[in-house]
Amino acid sequence: MINLKLIPSRQIALYTVRLFLTRSLAVLVALILILMSLDLLGESGKILAVPGNTDADLWRYVGLRIPVLVSRFLPFSVLLGTLIAFVGLNQHSEVVSMKAAGISAHQILAPLVFASLGVAAALFAFNELVVVKSARVVTAWQDNDYKPIPPASGTMSNVWLLNGEDLIHAGFVGGKGPSFHADKVAIYDRGGGVLQRVIRADRAFPNGQSWLLDNVRIYDAGMNLVRRSPRMAGLDGITPEQLTLAKVDPTELDYWTLQERIAELERAGRQTDEARAGLAHKISGPLSTVLMPLLAAIAAFGLARSGQVLLRACIGMALGFAYFVADNFSLAMGNAGAYPPLIAAWAPFFLFLLIGETVLVRTEE
Repeated sequence: MINLKLIPSRQIALYTVRLFLTRSLAVLVALILILMSLDLLGESGKILAVPGNTDADLWRYVGLRIPVLVSRFLPFSVLLGTLIAFVGLNQHSEVVSMKAAGISAHQILAPLVFASLGVAAALFAFNELVVVKSARVVTAWQDNDYKPIPPASGTMSNVWLLNGEDLIHAGFVGGKGPSFHADKVAIYDRGGGVLQRVIRADRAFPNGQSWLLDNVRIYDAGMNLVRRSPRMAGLDGITPEQLTLAKVDPTELDYWTLQERIAELERAGRQTDEARAGLAHKISGPLSTVLMPLLAAIAAFGLARSGQVLLRACIGMALGFAYFVADNFSLAMGNAGAYPPLIAAWAPFFLFLLIGETVLVRTEE
């Protein structure tokens, strides 16, 4: 008699979910340790080369980078953890026993899919509460060559703006309302395609239709000399919104803030494709963990004594790799405006959902 329940056995469901979660967590920890060690080997010299930086700054870097690595590699860890769990179940003939008891392949996978939904929800919350802040701070720190970051800054870093022929660069942009300011400002004054002056200021504050620039150094290209001024007016006609909208990085903004930035970009008549693709990917990215049990399921089925367990595991890993490649490619095309934002964020997910389901049905059901 065929059992039509989605989860026919509570004990089997808990057993497979425990295997799935523990293996995925073990893979994630191992990956983070390896990747963080390699990352630290490359960056520790740069951090300690800055006068005043100590071992505490290395640990600070580790604390900022680990959330970013966890967010990026959790879906991949779920794929490998699922493959390890399924290979073990197959080799010990536990899958054969489940199927002999009338449990179908979809019923074996159902508990893992529900567990993956929980992992996806946790990853989304983790991204919104932790990762965006860590990414924003570590990017600003790297852009400042690991020198101390001004305490009030860090909202955005390395902002470029084209105003007519002039190029404007701000090392940091932060604050709201009256406290809004830009640090490490450089204005490249050009005329007829020729650089005429370079104006640098430690800090700039909005002041009506212009800005007040503090501790100004002016390089005159025509006279080849540098003049200094404690304070001067500049950036005529530039609004704070132009600086905040000059760089909208979805990885450094939470979901609701990114929605506000998109609305501001639309009001300013600016392109929103990259921001909209990033907004949609904030949901489709964590949901990719739901695909991993389906893509790895090919390793669970088939007789272990047939000698094809390793081949099936490699096929499942290849499907997972192909998804990540397609997802990154699609998102890049969306950022470039070649794909509509929703297609860029969701097309790989639904494509590999159909591929995984087709492989499962053709081989087992």
